Amino acid sequence: MNNKGLRHKIFAGMLAGAAMLASHGAWSEQYAANFKGTDIQEFINIVGKNLNKTIIVDPTVRGKINVRSYDLLSDEQYYQFFLNVLQVYGYAVVEMENQVIKVIKDKDAKTAAIRVADDSSPGLGDEMVTRIVALYNTEAKQLAPLLRQLNDNAGGGNVVNYDPSNVLMISGRAAVVNKLVDIVRRVDKQGDTAVQVVSLEFASAGEIVRIIDTLYRSSANQAQLPGQAPKVVADERINAVVVSGDEKSRQRVVELIKRLDAEQANTGNTKVRYLRYAKAEDLVEVLTGFAQNLQGDKDGAQQQGGSKRRNEINIMAHPDTNALVISAEPDQLRTIENVISQLDIRRAQVLVEAIIVEVSEGDDVGFGIQWATEAGGGTQFNNLGPTIGEIGAGVWNARDQKASQTCSGAGDNQTCTDNPDTPGDITLLAQALGKVNGMAWGVAMGDFGALIQAVSSDTNSNVLATPSITTLDNQEASFIVGDEVPILTGSQNSSNGNSNPFQTVERKEVGVKLKVVPQINEGSSVKLTIEQEVSGINGKTGVDVTFATRRLTTTVMADSGQIVVLGGLINEEVQESVQKVPFLGDIPVIGHLFKSSSSGKKKKNLMIFIKPTIIRDGITMEGIAGRKYNYFRALQLNQQERGINLMPNSQVPVLEEWDQEAYLPDEVNEVLERYKNGDGLDTKMRQTDPALKSISDRKQTDVKVDDSENADD
Repeated sequence: MNNKGLRHKIFAGMLAGAAMLASHGAWSEQYAANFKGTDIQEFINIVGKNLNKTIIVDPTVRGKINVRSYDLLSDEQYYQFFLNVLQVYGYAVVEMENQVIKVIKDKDAKTAAIRVADDSSPGLGDEMVTRIVALYNTEAKQLAPLLRQLNDNAGGGNVVNYDPSNVLMISGRAAVVNKLVDIVRRVDKQGDTAVQVVSLEFASAGEIVRIIDTLYRSSANQAQLPGQAPKVVADERINAVVVSGDEKSRQRVVELIKRLDAEQANTGNTKVRYLRYAKAEDLVEVLTGFAQNLQGDKDGAQQQGGSKRRNEINIMAHPDTNALVISAEPDQLRTIENVISQLDIRRAQVLVEAIIVEVSEGDDVGFGIQWATEAGGGTQFNNLGPTIGEIGAGVWNARDQKASQTCSGAGDNQTCTDNPDTPGDITLLAQALGKVNGMAWGVAMGDFGALIQAVSSDTNSNVLATPSITTLDNQEASFIVGDEVPILTGSQNSSNGNSNPFQTVERKEVGVKLKVVPQINEGSSVKLTIEQEVSGINGKTGVDVTFATRRLTTTVMADSGQIVVLGGLINEEVQESVQKVPFLGDIPVIGHLFKSSSSGKKKKNLMIFIKPTIIRDGITMEGIAGRKYNYFRALQLNQQERGINLMPNSQVPVLEEWDQEAYLPDEVNEVLERYKNGDGLDTKMRQTDPALKSISDRKQTDVKVDDSENADD
């Protein structure tokens, strides 16, 4: 029993030992790395066979290696040993996605498809990798030259900076690249900076920041030691100053802020602010809402700080003097005054000139022959004018009816009535002849009649409209020149016992309309929201009148003084109408006796342009108004020179001469006054300023005229 149990134990131990040896051989195989005078090609083949890898070798790989190792290497160690040997002899390995590796020269590895590593898999040893490192506190273009000195730039190493993203792209051996990444992360750190918020009790945050910025800008330490110049930012919402910098500079700035945050010597907190451009009533509405927020923020800050200062803001308008009466704490008063200064400005104006050009022409030609016989045969065509049937019916009704006698009954009971002569009714004839265009010639021979019509018309139209309007920035303005046309919209007759008949009429505006909302952007560009319409009456129909409307609604961007085309229409229409008797109308020459032809051609060109002009001051407005004024005055002077036809003694009204002196600056008028008094005008000034030169020349002429008149007296 004992021997049998012992044999079982020995057998089990042998099986366990065999299993352990088999397991060790399956999971980890060790290699001896001893190569003496071995060709590098043979070395690569041996490694590829041992690691079961497919290796592609560059043809330029040559040499012999001598390596001896006294330790057994695992698979990973053996592969790293392979990379180390190739690196020593100036070669690198590039791993491909299909599990194939390539052996190439070091200098060619940087442009090969090497792996892009990251923090999760940075790579080991002499593996060729590329890392992308983002910088947050240092500029990449300044750090890249320093890193190139630590990298093998002659081999497979490279450092490239990309400024738009502020990143570095580092290529090379994994060990070297990881070292450079660690250096970058240690260098890319901010200094010993922190942020501190200093709440103010009396002073205004914006004013404190202005004082500190002025102080440090005038100090030479900022240029020499930028790290000692802290950054200060005003938070008007909580009336606090945010200080950022190193500890010592922050302490100096915070101490200065606390010394400046003292109560004003003047305790008055009421001020009257006279407005120059804005309307006091309109500005109160804006400032009241702003003051409520300002007051609420101040109350919240005081509750947190435990202060019990009185914090009430009152803003009232005085319409008679267009002034605001403001009652607030000094810091709040300064904030409100700053807002008023930005709102109480002269708003720019925009002169919008629209140019509407419409040229149209039309040609119409028609010729037709119609005939009829008393027996009932004939032709009728209605594509040119009246038909021969309409004229025949009109002629028949227009004949005078001679006296006749009408009898009724029979025998002795017969009654006769004498009918006098009755004139014919020409209504139908007038309606038919009203349709005649051009020439109509009627021929009657026995029981045969013919109507020959021929017409040719030419129509030309040239319309130019230039409506213009001036309005404030962001203010809608409209312009209309035209008529109001009544349109019947409903009626009630007197039938069915209704004793109150009525009609409802609506009036429609027709003419030239312009509606515009300009918005001046930064610089000299203007955004225009435009609605342009040109309408007119076409004519009447069986129901009511018809209107021709050309409307354009758009939003455009244009520079001041630039003409922009808004839209247009180029329309050409050709119409041809032929009515004929089948077969007979197709016979050459003779066929014209059995057909009626009309042809028409219409061509219309319509273009709409817009020209905005920004007016920011009174001098620009005066110049534009003067040009418009003088243009119309020139038209009136021209009419006065030509006179009025058949009314030679009538006077044409003429505008007065534009008094330019009333709109010139005081400095210019003073110069002109001195010249008029004989003090003379600076020659250099007249040469450099054409406006002064022209005005002085006109003044000189006026003075000579006055002198001549005095001499005559």
